[in-house]
Amino acid sequence: MSPTEHPWVRVVIVNYNGGAFLQRCVDALAAQTFAGFEAVIVDNASQDGSADALTFPDRRFRLVRSATNLGFSGGSNLGASDAQTDWLAMLNPDTIAAPDWLEQLHPATLRNPSTCLFGSKQIMADSPELIDGFGDVYSIFGIPWRGGYGWPVESCPTSDCLVFAPCAAAALYRRALFVRLGGFDEDFFCYLEDIDFGFRAKLEGFDCIQVARATVRHHGSALTGKRSHFTLFHSFRNRVWLLLKNVPAALLPIMIPGFILAMIWLFVRTRKMQPWVSQWQGFWESRNGILAILKKRATIQRGRVLPVHRLARQLVWNHRAVRRRDYCCRPISRM
Repeated sequence: MSPTEHPWVRVVIVNYNGGAFLQRCVDALAAQTFAGFEAVIVDNASQDGSADALTFPDRRFRLVRSATNLGFSGGSNLGASDAQTDWLAMLNPDTIAAPDWLEQLHPATLRNPSTCLFGSKQIMADSPELIDGFGDVYSIFGIPWRGGYGWPVESCPTSDCLVFAPCAAAALYRRALFVRLGGFDEDFFCYLEDIDFGFRAKLEGFDCIQVARATVRHHGSALTGKRSHFTLFHSFRNRVWLLLKNVPAALLPIMIPGFILAMIWLFVRTRKMQPWVSQWQGFWESRNGILAILKKRATIQRGRVLPVHRLARQLVWNHRAVRRRDYCCRPISRM
């Protein structure tokens, strides 16, 4: 029976004014050497005609239109909502997947049958000699980053390894776990929802494997802007929610002071730049969602099975590693 009749994975692409990026993303996906997938493109009420102009190579692809902009979180959940596949893959519209991207991810799931989260190596599309990200990293200071961001490609690990969470620009999730945890938190709207999901999964005892040979090129915030108000506002607001929602009580006395100091350092460093205003607005706006976040926190912490000391070992404590945006991988043998 054809793999396209019973696909192994559904690939979800969330588009909002993706322009020419979207068609290039779809075309690269259609060229995959692994054919056993279906793809759902969720258009978040785009205004640029990118969804209208989209052409699909074959019947594996379909378009779902949202009447409003649901953000990346809501759009991803919508695209995953009726899936029957064992796996869900998230793929940003500003990525170009290597032809063997899925072919590398599929055997990784067979080699690691108890693992439910897998990440991909991201290379900067405009500077292919540099790493865009090799898994998401989280520090004791409450600062997240994409591992190895800006490092030379030659420095990237060549073997699969454990990371804190997969970057949802090109990530793979076991559908059963995605559904059980409620998918991405739609209150986050956009940014850090992938670390939040990975954190929740980790607290329930699930690790993430970064697949070294599963590669995509990524333009990185090409649709929202790397230093735009939208990006900085949501990133800083969601940092507060991420910490308060997921960090166990035993670590909060350490993390909250470190987080506050880190935020002060960031504000001081950018005080003469316009981004300072967006960062502060996001930080200040986070207070409006605190009650909802604390309700979610109570549920998450009740279901936690990961001991605090094991979580602490997976956080980055070295401030120099934060500033360098280190890879911070762990050998799979330590699972």
